[in-house]
Amino acid sequence: MTVPLWLWIATVGGLLALIALDLVIVDHKPHAIKPAEAARWVIFYIACAVVFGIGIWVFAGHDPGVEFFTGYITEYSLSVDNLFIFMIIMASFKVPAIHQHRVLLVGILLALAMRSVFIAVGAALIAQFVWVFFLFGAVLIWTAISMLRKKDEEEEYHENAVTRWVRKVAPVTNDFHGHKYTVKVDGKRMITPMLVVIVAIGSADLLFAVDSIPAIFGITQEAFLVFTANAFALMGLRQLYFLLGGLVEKLVYLSYGLAVILAFIGAKLVVHALHEYHVAPDWLDINNWVSLGVIVVVLAITTVASLAKAKKDERARVPAE
Repeated sequence: MTVPLWLWIATVGGLLALIALDLVIVDHKPHAIKPAEAARWVIFYIACAVVFGIGIWVFAGHDPGVEFFTGYITEYSLSVDNLFIFMIIMASFKVPAIHQHRVLLVGILLALAMRSVFIAVGAALIAQFVWVFFLFGAVLIWTAISMLRKKDEEEEYHENAVTRWVRKVAPVTNDFHGHKYTVKVDGKRMITPMLVVIVAIGSADLLFAVDSIPAIFGITQEAFLVFTANAFALMGLRQLYFLLGGLVEKLVYLSYGLAVILAFIGAKLVVHALHEYHVAPDWLDINNWVSLGVIVVVLAITTVASLAKAKKDERARVPAE
């Protein structure tokens, strides 16, 4: 797939225009996002991703089209699992409801910028060294095992090194000051919790990229598709946060499903590397349609099973009359 420079520029410009639209319409007047408003925006961003994917399918061919949709679904599903961490961070910093959208917007923009560097480095490594597929595959399989091991552990937020460093660089005020990132207190410049929580969200999402970036490289090695799938998944994540709310906690089997998906993609990467070294037999090939089918089926099963368990648990908590 040949991607001319003008298409890169147009795509990035279009994504920035969507972000600007979001800022003007949603964030111009800070307010608590209601589920109905969030649902409209989620549908809008999914529609944008679908239209973009159809454009890839029509103009570049069905293989790149399938790769984009498979990558987008994978990145979006991994992002849903990360929403719970975002909720913990928001609660830990006691972010007012009217400021949560701005925190997610700026934090995720930082994450996308940093992920772009990861994508560029990953694409360059894959183009030069076949053994990188083994490395990415091992990372995904290890991540899948770790997800299963930590599933029953209680989730608790601990500030990472980046957030702790920000606190050391400048003093932090005790309270939020609207959307301001810095204020003067008694003539001394201080940063506000608004800036710290944005750094916390952005750096946390960057850590999530350790598994999501190798995962999508297991689906496509085209940097343009990797970047756009990540971008559309992250852009729709903010509104999904407000739409799902407590529903994320009900998806109790989602981590198991994601672990299966990551292990599957990890195995696919290893098989791909073996093919590059002419070791694996020709029949041992996992094509794009198989990948898309496995991911959709696993997500469907885990979602239905999670919601069924949540409903069963709710009935069990209702005292018998």
